[in-house]
Amino acid sequence: MSLRRRRLAERRVARGYSQEEFAEALTVAASTVVRWESGRATPQPHQRLKIATLLGVTLPELAALLSEEQPAETAALPDTPPLFHGDDDDMKRRNVLGLLAVTGALVALPDSDEAPCGRATVELLETGDDLHRSLWRIYALSDSKQAVFPAVRVQLDIMTKGLAEACTPGDRARLCRMTADLYQLVGELFFDANRYTDAAQCYTLAAHAAHACGDHDLWACAMTRHAYVELYARRASAAQPLLAAASRIALRGDGALSTRHWVAAVQAQAYAAVGDLDACNRALDEAEEVHALDSAHSHNGGWLRFDGSRLAEERGACYLQLDRPDLAEEALAAALAQPLSLRRRAAVLTDLAVLGAYRHDIDQVVHYAEQVLGLADRSHSGFIDRKLDGLRGRLAPLMADGRVSDLDHRIAALPRTA
Repeated sequence: MSLRRRRLAERRVARGYSQEEFAEALTVAASTVVRWESGRATPQPHQRLKIATLLGVTLPELAALLSEEQPAETAALPDTPPLFHGDDDDMKRRNVLGLLAVTGALVALPDSDEAPCGRATVELLETGDDLHRSLWRIYALSDSKQAVFPAVRVQLDIMTKGLAEACTPGDRARLCRMTADLYQLVGELFFDANRYTDAAQCYTLAAHAAHACGDHDLWACAMTRHAYVELYARRASAAQPLLAAASRIALRGDGALSTRHWVAAVQAQAYAAVGDLDACNRALDEAEEVHALDSAHSHNGGWLRFDGSRLAEERGACYLQLDRPDLAEEALAAALAQPLSLRRRAAVLTDLAVLGAYRHDIDQVVHYAEQVLGLADRSHSGFIDRKLDGLRGRLAPLMADGRVSDLDHRIAALPRTA
């Protein structure tokens, strides 16, 4: 325990409260008070006024009691503010959307007569694909997805300038392909920040650019990501025609790639959202056929990353949405046994917490939800926030338990990215 957190505990004792009594007065679990005083957690803003009143201190004095060095397990994490949050980042967001409009116009322009590209565009054509693959890798490996944003923002400027130059039709096609790649990544950044409309605009541009260069797999992936936006906005009826189109486009693509299987996996989620168990199972079975492909060449690790490794967790999530926790448990347990990224682990743990809510198993709910809250603190991910909001909607029948009401308050108090 740090010196100042020790002072927090000493102040509680001086006011005559045991940890259990203090927790009861605040309507939280005693374990929550233990975490506060050990430095493993910090009271949420909505809790602080009541804490200060009980301790007989002002809010600034309470802040001084809570101030401490970061715990060792989180001290190395970057202190990155949420993406597209606040006035400065909102200006950056508008700037990106302005570039999107310009890029969309440049993609739509007809090919010019053959002309040599400038030096910057030649360099872009030589290095752009490798750089984009690197950006996707950073995105996939980063706990906090906004870590990739500065490099993406620079590349957006370079792409726009390249498209503005008069180039040969062949070079222009390559630039359109790079544009479709990069704007899918930009869409992912917006999506993770819960900026769904902005993400949809990026995916729409990516689809147009992929169509312009004749890359059906890239085109189908952009359409599939657009469908995800509708699914997470709980608009499955709007997602289904996008996925139907993506499926037809993918059939014209490279049969060695996993594109059509990824489309099927997302279609399964759409069927689950409308309560169609049989169609969901058929789509999941079609997605499972990805395992028959050559795993070394079925995806590129960038705009197409589907290799079937996520199917267990996706199957579990579908069954939960279909109100079939009996089918979900085995799939989620299998998913949790795999190596998972931070966001994927958060998704599986949240679904296991939801499974506990179905069973009115409060211990299971709290056990898994506590882990997700820790991951949310590390990632600043709107995706994880949204998963926790879904769990929160399942907690109403359990709110009489103090641990659940504390959990509900903590989810509500999460800093939102949008």
